[in-house]
Amino acid sequence: MTDITPSIVWLRRDLRLSDNPALTAACARGGLVIVVFIHDDSVAQLGAAPKWRLGLSLGDLADSLTAKGSRLILRSGDACDVLLDLIEETGAEAVHWSRLYDPEAIARDSAIKSALKERGVEVESHNAHLLFEPWTVETQQGGFYKVYTPMWRAVKDRDVPAPESTPQRIPAPEAWPESERLEDWRLGAAMQRGAEVCLPHQCVGEAAAQGRLGAFVGGTIADYATARDLPAKPGTSGLSENLTYGEISARQCWHAGLHALHEGRGGAETWLKEFVWREFAYHLIYHTPRIASGNWREEWDAFPWNEDAARPEVIAWKQGRTGVPFVDAAMREMYVTGTMHNRARMIVASYLTKHLMTHWKIGLEWFADCLTDWDPASNAMGWQWAAGCGPDAAPYFRVFNPETQLHKFDPEGVYIRRWIAEGTRSPSETALSYFDAIPRAWGLSPQDRYPAPVVGLKEGRERALAAYQARGF
Repeated sequence: MTDITPSIVWLRRDLRLSDNPALTAACARGGLVIVVFIHDDSVAQLGAAPKWRLGLSLGDLADSLTAKGSRLILRSGDACDVLLDLIEETGAEAVHWSRLYDPEAIARDSAIKSALKERGVEVESHNAHLLFEPWTVETQQGGFYKVYTPMWRAVKDRDVPAPESTPQRIPAPEAWPESERLEDWRLGAAMQRGAEVCLPHQCVGEAAAQGRLGAFVGGTIADYATARDLPAKPGTSGLSENLTYGEISARQCWHAGLHALHEGRGGAETWLKEFVWREFAYHLIYHTPRIASGNWREEWDAFPWNEDAARPEVIAWKQGRTGVPFVDAAMREMYVTGTMHNRARMIVASYLTKHLMTHWKIGLEWFADCLTDWDPASNAMGWQWAAGCGPDAAPYFRVFNPETQLHKFDPEGVYIRRWIAEGTRSPSETALSYFDAIPRAWGLSPQDRYPAPVVGLKEGRERALAAYQARGF
């Protein structure tokens, strides 16, 4: 027996047992450890796909904790109220969690930390989500980085702590606090029939993520520098969904990438740069939280983007029926798999914001509803990068041509055939599965004619350039 009071570990986007500093610290403190996940407003506000995918991750984590002789306690309500109730029920005097960096999470966590400390509860937050916390990376002048490449140069040779191992033992109470049932939360309800289509394409949980990382650094990473741009090839790690929910840590991935680099595998450095791009997104959402909901470059506030999400052209974009094969294939890939190839994301974002002159926030919100790897920082920065109003943006006057991009990165049309069924004598299974994933209310069928372009590519490009010129950009 021990007279050390219990600790509570509040999990959020760190749904793993290995390299989880909050869990490790709670176990090291001594005493019993209560692991909890709270269905609060931040969960309720998630889009259909990320909320469903979160539920899968929670189910896997619950099984992992059970195998260690522990449990995942599920509670819903205001996070502060839930934690205070648990503290009263269990006698816990310490709460550990992993830090988040978007403005809403910072505001919530700061208020909770103050409330708990006022009641004499020990509160400790940890870094489990990033390689370098935003306030630890500064320019030589002492400010934050506004351009990616100098940040990469500043951090690429920094020491990153080695990942921590899974605790050998998670001390469990004889009597557990009550827990709600995961199935009662109905996290997948909004996915409707799309969940069944999307499920086989998910790689859920810590063990699966570790296997995915091992396979990537053991093989695919060698050709990553070029293969990552080919949407028809399995040339990426696919780890974005696992990083989103913290099923694997950035540190685990970084050290695996460094090992591959030291072994001379050609694409390793390019992959490590992608991790720092993710860090850059969090660096910016922390230092300039406006990036999450407004133009990062404030001079774009008066730009005449159309904000009508009900326009036929925007509906066609959402449905993958623009008449532009690269755009449509990419959108359909998202509905079937829950993710979208990164090259394709750039194309569909550029097309919406430039050829269709539509506000990037419409695209950002649609991705937030449809992507199983949705990430608040990366999604915001990615959309603003493509639109031209964000940090380190592609030149605003660069308008990606989906046709030339398709010829360059999918010259044999494999990606298009994989995802577009209309007009094809023997459509692929994946192309047909799009019609099983989408809402019936769309009324679409593989027997439909493939649509004519909703806007000519030359016409759309010239319209965008004229708008930039008119604003003096």
